[in-house]
Amino acid sequence: MKRITRYLAAVAVLLAIAPIAGNAVAGDKEVPRQTSFGGSCVKCELAGRNMAGARIVGANFSGANLTGANLRDAKFHASVFSGADLTKADLTDAAMAGAVFSSANLTGARLRATEANGVVFVQANLTRADLSDAEASGAIFRKAILVSAIFKSATLRGVVFEGADLTRATLSDVEAQGANFSRARLSHAILKGAELQHANFTKAEAFGANLQDADLTGALLSHAVFSQASFRAADLTHASLSSSVFDGADFRGADLSRAMLHGADLSNARGLNQDQLDEACGDARTKLPRGLAVRMCTGVRLIVKPDTYRTMRMVPAVPASPPAPPSPPSPPSPRYFLTQH
Repeated sequence: MKRITRYLAAVAVLLAIAPIAGNAVAGDKEVPRQTSFGGSCVKCELAGRNMAGARIVGANFSGANLTGANLRDAKFHASVFSGADLTKADLTDAAMAGAVFSSANLTGARLRATEANGVVFVQANLTRADLSDAEASGAIFRKAILVSAIFKSATLRGVVFEGADLTRATLSDVEAQGANFSRARLSHAILKGAELQHANFTKAEAFGANLQDADLTGALLSHAVFSQASFRAADLTHASLSSSVFDGADFRGADLSRAMLHGADLSNARGLNQDQLDEACGDARTKLPRGLAVRMCTGVRLIVKPDTYRTMRMVPAVPASPPAPPSPPSPPSPRYFLTQH
């Protein structure tokens, strides 16, 4: 009985798609925007189909072949594409609320200006995929392959890139406040001008990454490798660089105000000067270029910032200034009184 039910559901989906296939053959006309279908189409053969503007609600396309399919302006509400092949598919301007693309193949796919907020791309292959101008806040790219992917000017607030491969990826001018890049590979990635406030790069591998002009205020760059990376004119205010390696990294014009350099290896960093280091603090394990020094942090204080992400930040404690001389006693007041300890 279950097998019959699945068969009928698949037939229903295929009947809904049949006009799409016909249009693709007869002049490749676009499907009207009101076209919609759902059901189960597991491992369906839909390569090259014209499904532009279609509404796909609650459908299951797991393992389907959508290679080169035209899905421009389509709506994938609460649909599943796990393990599907969307190589070179065109998803420009598509909306994917609640969609799941786990382990899907999106190599070379076009996802420009897509609405992918909260979409799951866990372990998906997005090599050379174009997500420029995409809205993908809260999306999950955990352990995804994003080699040479393009996220230029995308909105990626709170996105999870944990363990993802972003080698040579382009993330210039992205808004990625609070994004998680922990354990990610970012070798030669371009994050120029990126908004990365409070982002997490713990244990990331970012050899040769370009973070020029990036805003890394309050970011966590601990236990990571940033050898040969560029931090030119980057804002590292309140950032933690603890126990990371910056061999050959460029810090010309970078703002290190209140930055924490505990155990950081900056011995071969370029562009560092004493004025920058005077605004930061470190410890006995901090390694600096010859002739430069950093003050020891006398402690840390916790600041809870009441912003969108409710972030708790650790910043260097400010050394206490000498107490001001006591002022002359004032006449007793009915509202205030003095106590001596």
